[in-house]
Amino acid sequence: MASIDLPVCVTCGAQFGAFTPPKTCPICDDPRQYVPAAGQSWTTLRKLRESDSKYKNEIRQHPEDPDLYSIFTVPQFAIGQRAMLMKTKQGKNILWDCITFIDDDTIERVKAMGGISAIVISHPHFYSSHVEWAHIFNCPVYLAAPDKEWVMRPEPTVQHFFDKTLKLADDVEAVQVGGHFPGSLVLAWKGTHLLVADSIAVVLSGLGERERLPGTTSFTFMWSYPNMIPLDPDAVFNIWNAIKDIEFDKVHSGWWGRVVYPDAKRRVLDSAKIFVGAMGYTKHAMLDASL
Repeated sequence: MASIDLPVCVTCGAQFGAFTPPKTCPICDDPRQYVPAAGQSWTTLRKLRESDSKYKNEIRQHPEDPDLYSIFTVPQFAIGQRAMLMKTKQGKNILWDCITFIDDDTIERVKAMGGISAIVISHPHFYSSHVEWAHIFNCPVYLAAPDKEWVMRPEPTVQHFFDKTLKLADDVEAVQVGGHFPGSLVLAWKGTHLLVADSIAVVLSGLGERERLPGTTSFTFMWSYPNMIPLDPDAVFNIWNAIKDIEFDKVHSGWWGRVVYPDAKRRVLDSAKIFVGAMGYTKHAMLDASL
């Protein structure tokens, strides 16, 4: 058997390192996520490639920046997030987050774009088949050390970092904000873009360039999204403190089409204050924060 025969959790898309899977996926059997009512189920990359669903990966260039691309699987598999490929000032490619499905067509297209020099992943729900990608493109994977227990395929190519920030290039830096997971990350790029996955979640009222009524949010802050458990105000304040000195005007979520601009930094701050206020707090450091 080959690595494409390793078990993959159908719910979250995580690939495991042993050919015999555990009873349940530890990433899904966690209060932040869920095991479906029908129970745990498994697949493999080989089965996905041979599936009647005819999975494929789309690669789309972003209208907001020609150096940014989204890679995502259609039809949707697992959580359905996208990976985002960005070019650095030095012309190298960094992959932010990862997806499970990968095939020869994806490999050829990404190599034609210059390959991948490093992968960095926001949090365990998006760990997917990152080792497979790292082996194919001969690059390291960087994960936040506080989330090490959720790595299901430990490999030397995976590097766990303890610092609050990780400089990947002159214009690319991962920043640990916590909250959703202890090591949840965002990625700052070019001094204009902040890639947030769901460490900070884009909501539908944040989309589109238009005037908004007071009290309208662009973002939310959750400990569990499927189970709708919010973060506490201190965790939201910690997220803001982690990003308040970063310059950005655009925020990209973990899914295609969910981009907030312009004035995204102010809108993160406004949303955090609305969020904390809606929980009944009239006095909290988050409510006094400013740009």
